[in-house]
Parts: sequence; structure tokens; C-alpha cells
Amino acid sequence: MDLKQLEYFVRVAELGSFTRASIVLDIAQPALSRQIRLLEVELRQNMLVRNGRGVTLTEAGKVLLEHARGILHQVERAREELGRVRGALTGRVAVGLPPSLARVLTVPLTRAFRERLPEASLCIREGLSVTMQESLISGRLDVALVYSTMPSTDIETRPLLDEELFLIRPNKGQPPRPVTLEEVAQMPLIIPSRPNAIRMLIEAALADAGLRPNIAIEIDGVSALLDLVADDAGVAVLSKTALQTSGKADQLLPHPITPPLHSRLSLAVSALRPATLTQQAMVELIRETVGKTLRT
Repeated sequence: MDLKQLEYFVRVAELGSFTRASIVLDIAQPALSRQIRLLEVELRQNMLVRNGRGVTLTEAGKVLLEHARGILHQVERAREELGRVRGALTGRVAVGLPPSLARVLTVPLTRAFRERLPEASLCIREGLSVTMQESLISGRLDVALVYSTMPSTDIETRPLLDEELFLIRPNKGQPPRPVTLEEVAQMPLIIPSRPNAIRMLIEAALADAGLRPNIAIEIDGVSALLDLVADDAGVAVLSKTALQTSGKADQLLPHPITPPLHSRLSLAVSALRPATLTQQAMVELIRETVGKTLRT
């Protein structure tokens, strides 16, 4: 067996689909299927069961998946150790950022990465917290910043900070004033669709108070959402960071909510694969950058 076959097998197993794996690996599906079949022939056992919905692992496949992850990780560690011998950490790190933070974190994070890890390569992707969790599990992301995620055995999270949420309304010259949850429930709300983390948090807080949101429009893009608020189509509930990085801070006004609502920002990594040295360095770099950028 060769390393490419193991890598292909791991991706197909994690994604549960030859089609999805071929897209992630950028390889034609027939070629991918042929390589997996060659691996099965060499090992004289079927590793995957094909069905109409994708693939599932056989018992032999589950054993191979555990070993293959370890083998691929050790190969990556060997490459990094050899790079460190000549004084550098190498390898590729894929980082996921929520849209509300990407605008404020991308430049300082990239600058720090180039200074600290000049021989490594960086990939940054924007996405919703739920989508980024799926990408961590599948291996498309190595580390991500996520909001208020549900506990998962496949994901390890480390809280970084709590951000207070505010009611965002058009700025009509009035001073900001505290608004109650009862008032929030009565206003036309422009909000992301489920299972967005802030959407779930708002609905849970209102439900605890015996209230239901008055949802006017569902939209997932933060920029477009705030455009609608600026156009007086409704109100939103977001952090000040999302407002300040939107370029619309002069058009909109944040009002504190009582009792306060907080969204937790956490650093997430996969629990299925141990982090490489370069990924570990990136985790610390993200922690430092968030501390300097969002706490100032």
C-alpha cells in the first residue's frame, strides 16, 4: 500500500462519499475508486460498503482508518521534524473564520503567520460555525474559530472570549437605550437561518422567557443582513465586532439587551486527528491574535 492510497481511503471514509472525496482531493472519481479498489485487493478485504447514499466502513475498514490516520500523521510529523532540523516549521494549515471576524482577523493573522511560520502555507476559509465543524471532522480544516457550538465527541473546543450581543437598529440620531427581551420579541427580526449559533442562542433565550421571535427575514450573510437593517427592513442581534467590521457602523446603532446575551467564541480542532507541530503553532498564533485584536 502507498501513502496516497491511505490518504484517499481516509478522505472517502471521513466524508462517506466518493463524490465528495473526489472534490476535496481534486481527483477524478473513477481514478479515486480504482485506487481504493487496489488497496482492498492488496489487503484482501473490503474496506468500504457502497450504497445509494454513499459508503460505510466495514469492520476491517474501521481498523484501517484508525491506523491510516496515525500513519499519515506520523509522516506529516516526520516532514515537520526534518524541517525543524533546518530551523523551520513546514506544512499547510487550513483555518476557518466566521464572516463576522474574518474582516478584522485575516490581515493581522496572516501577517503574524508569515513572520512566525515563513516556510509553512496558510489557507483561510470563511464559514458558519456548523459548516466549519463539519469541515474539521472531514479534514478540510485544521483549526477554526466557532461561536456557541454544541458539545461533540469529534471536536475539541477551547473558549477564548464571550462577546455581548446587541440589538442593531438604524441610526436615526437617537441615543442607544437598553431593550428588554420582551421588546426584542416584538420587533421584526432579520436573522440567519438555523442552525446558525447566534440564531439558536437568541431563540433559546427567548424561549426561556416564554417568548418567540418575530422573524421578518432569514438571511445568512452578515453584510447583507446589516444592509437590510440599514434599509429599515427590521432589526438584528449581533456583536459589536460584527457591526464595527461591517463598514456600516455610522449607519447603525447598537442597543444593549437586558438581561445581557453573550455568544462564546471558541477555538476548535478535530478530536479525530492529533495536531501537527505546525498546527499547534497556528493554534497559539490564533489565540494571541484574537487576544490582541478583539480584546483591545
